[in-house]
Amino acid sequence: MIELADGTRLRTWTTGHATSGRLPVVLLHGGPGLPDYLAPVAGLIDDLCLVHRYDQRGAGGSAWEGEHTVARHVQDLASLLDAWGHERAVLAGHSYGTDLAAYFLLAHPERVAGLIQLAGPFLNPWREADRAAQLARRTGEQQARLDELDAIASRTEAEEIEYLTLSWFTDHADRDRAWEWALAAARALRPVNYVMNAQVRASEKADPLEAHVDELRERLPAGAVIIGGEGDSRPAGALRRLGARLGCQVAIIPDAGHHPWLEAPDRFRELFRAAVEQASRRR
Repeated sequence: MIELADGTRLRTWTTGHATSGRLPVVLLHGGPGLPDYLAPVAGLIDDLCLVHRYDQRGAGGSAWEGEHTVARHVQDLASLLDAWGHERAVLAGHSYGTDLAAYFLLAHPERVAGLIQLAGPFLNPWREADRAAQLARRTGEQQARLDELDAIASRTEAEEIEYLTLSWFTDHADRDRAWEWALAAARALRPVNYVMNAQVRASEKADPLEAHVDELRERLPAGAVIIGGEGDSRPAGALRRLGARLGCQVAIIPDAGHHPWLEAPDRFRELFRAAVEQASRRR
């Protein structure tokens, strides 16, 4: 646990080992409102460098009540870097974590030595394509049940697990294992902080990343890369468009969805390790 200036205590994990030739990597999980789930991703690189993870304020073991903003979460990350003793680090975000990494780069470019974005960020227009893909992957009965559960103000534990599974199984390209993976996540990543989710999303809407693409391109560290899955319900084309605007490498894995380390572990490991080896090298 690391205590911040306002007294909030964030749960953190550190694995791997520090070396003189490599900078640390900080993994930023998605949500917002979920606890960290990136231990398997950390395990792919902790033989290379020091790897930090944490539960974002208000999620998992980082209990907190108050108004959530992107700016507050950016400041949390800066405070954690201070507590860990790092002037600079490589940021590797997943899903919403890619948004957080991008906002941090805008605010503190001097502290970002490398940027690896996993399954994001998705800049508009993309939501209509995502909704269409989700509808295509659910049966009519599944969609009706999801709508029914969504309308319940206070779901039971069993209803919440069912709701999250129905919400998340469309993330995966492998339709044979999609339900299995989503159910496992629904059982593990609770409780979801829905208030945090709504407030962070509102904060993003008030200051969208779309308005800062030129600034991001100017501040982007060398070797930045976006890694996504062609089978994500969110359109891979949106990642390709962003990569073209930023002038950075984009690697789209054909048989993977929103969590490519699950569906294409060998190819993801190859791409991710190569990105970390390049980004974490001290210059």
